[in-house]
Amino acid sequence: MIDAARALLAETTSYTAFTLDAVAKRADVARATVYYQFGSKSGLLEALCDDLAASGQMGDLSQVFTSPDPLDALHGFVAAFARFWAADRIVMRRLRALAHLDPDVGAVIAARDDRNRQGLRVILGRLAEHPGGLTPSRDPEALVSVLHTLTSFETFDSLAGPDRTPTEVVPVVVALVDAALEQ
Repeated sequence: MIDAARALLAETTSYTAFTLDAVAKRADVARATVYYQFGSKSGLLEALCDDLAASGQMGDLSQVFTSPDPLDALHGFVAAFARFWAADRIVMRRLRALAHLDPDVGAVIAARDDRNRQGLRVILGRLAEHPGGLTPSRDPEALVSVLHTLTSFETFDSLAGPDRTPTEVVPVVVALVDAALEQ
């Protein structure tokens, strides 16, 4: 059913075509089976996002937070999200576009974005405590917003263009992140 949802998102030209009925039909199961397995459209979307995270190696993100150097952790955060965003850019684009049009998708994406912001808050907290780290006068929430924008799918997708890899995009984003920290 997850594969059916992914395929439907990759092929769909209309956001209204992504329904539980369409996913059930694509997966060749009854609509009730989709509800039984996921509980709701939001449950299906959460499972789809978890699947995308697994294929984008987001499990590696836990290592980022154990890095002794908070700046290395931040750079690792950038690299981890670049790998994640690159895992299935078409589906990512559609999910993020649908988030603006469909409240169910919007709630799932907003919750995931909030977790990303929380990860940035943790790393920035470590940077603030680190010798030579952040200046106390900086507005931490404003910096979280800037870093979230720099590490977002939209930024990655724009910088990657049609054929750049995460390996090519990460140094650009890291330079932007470092510049934001110096402001």
